[in-house]
Amino acid sequence: MTLRTLPKVELHLHHEGAAPPEFIKALAAEKKVDLSGIFDADGGYLFRDFAHFLSIYDEACTVLTGPEEFYRLTRAVLAESASHGVIYTESFLSPDFCGGGDLAAWRDYLAAIAQAAKDAERDDGIVLRGIATAVRHHGPDACKKAAQVAAETADDFLTGFGMAGAELEGRPGDFSYSFDMAKEAGLRLTAHAGEWGGPDRIRETLALGVERLGHGIKAIEDASLVQELVDRGIVLEVCPGSNVVLQAVTGWDAHPIKRLRDAGVPVTVSTDDPPFFHTTMTAELEGLQKTFGWDEADFRAMNITAANAAFCDAATRDAMLKKIEDAA
Repeated sequence: MTLRTLPKVELHLHHEGAAPPEFIKALAAEKKVDLSGIFDADGGYLFRDFAHFLSIYDEACTVLTGPEEFYRLTRAVLAESASHGVIYTESFLSPDFCGGGDLAAWRDYLAAIAQAAKDAERDDGIVLRGIATAVRHHGPDACKKAAQVAAETADDFLTGFGMAGAELEGRPGDFSYSFDMAKEAGLRLTAHAGEWGGPDRIRETLALGVERLGHGIKAIEDASLVQELVDRGIVLEVCPGSNVVLQAVTGWDAHPIKRLRDAGVPVTVSTDDPPFFHTTMTAELEGLQKTFGWDEADFRAMNITAANAAFCDAATRDAMLKKIEDAA
């Protein structure tokens, strides 16, 4: 068993943000769209900081214009994930990028993604579940549209609702209506918090009824909040490589994931937007091993934590837990 072949569970992956640069370049060539400005000399995505990253992300998505492109995108993303030992993944699917909040269009996009997921499970042995995700900096009204279409399409594939984007835009309470709507539809809740905002933002986000937090690393600044996360079993979807590249932390040595885990907070590991941050699930584990001395037993334990926190049915959870345990 190697770090690459170790069975992994990933809970924090942005669907469009996982698009390989070569895939976006090929689509742009097909559509005769000039996107040369978003790539660096080596062919990777080019951005200066978090705000510029969001801009480049949006520009890359301009060639993802229909369900067929999202079918192809899903196959490409899942094949890459599976090649790094990922057996189960949840990805953030944005209604803003999949039909602009129109329910009929969203259904078509979702059907294409779900079909690609079935085909990838057959061919690559990886299971996908979707989390409909509002884009925070698009505002509360856009968030309501995302929640409405998500509520209408909740099923065994679309199992969660969340919020991403610029964390410091607005206050978490501005989006409470959307989270209440999603919860009433049976969707499980997560939201980005504590990547840029401090403990107060995390506390306000917890009031939305979430059971997981995207990132959540700034909780380390408040011991009482850390204890609250432990007591409530709030799971953190931690993306160390992303945090380092975007300078949410000053480097791997400064990352609080070990301190959070040592305190008893349930932590998991994900890639966020892997090609943007030149990472993979294998590279994440290698970085953690090099920095903190963690071994296969540590990573196996975190993957069990992730499996137990996954927004899926019991049979799917039991199957992935068996794969993790059989590889021990």
